[in-house]
Amino acid sequence: MAAPGAAAAAALVQYVVLRGDLGRPPRSWPLGAVVAQGCHAALAAAHAHRQHPDTRAYLELGGAMRTVVLEAPDEAALTALAETLKQHSIDHEVWTEQPENMATCLALRPYPKDQVHQYLKKFKLLK
Repeated sequence: MAAPGAAAAAALVQYVVLRGDLGRPPRSWPLGAVVAQGCHAALAAAHAHRQHPDTRAYLELGGAMRTVVLEAPDEAALTALAETLKQHSIDHEVWTEQPENMATCLALRPYPKDQVHQYLKKFKLLK
C-alpha cells in the first residue's frame, strides 16, 4: 500500500505555457530555442518556490514528475494568462528572453491539477 502522501504527490502537475508563435513565421525560432524557453521557465518556477511543500513533494518524485506543456498563441495571450494567475494568487514565473525583453513562456510551480486547471483549460497542448 502506498504511503498517505504518495497519492497527493502523484497528482501534482507542473504546467508550462509556451508561445506557439515563436516557432512559426515570421519568428521561426528553432525548436531547441523554443524548448529552452520552457526549460528556463520551469526551472525558475521550481527554484522560486522550492520551499513550498508541493514543489518539494514534486521534486521528490524524480522520474515520476508530471509536466504538461501548453501553447499560448502569442505574447498577448501569455501576458493575459500571467495577469489572471496573479489575480488569483497562483504561483508562477514568466520567462523573459533577453536582450529582447520579450515574454516567451510561463511556468507554474507544481500544483494539484484541480487547483489550477480552470485557469489553463482554454490552452491546448503544444504541437
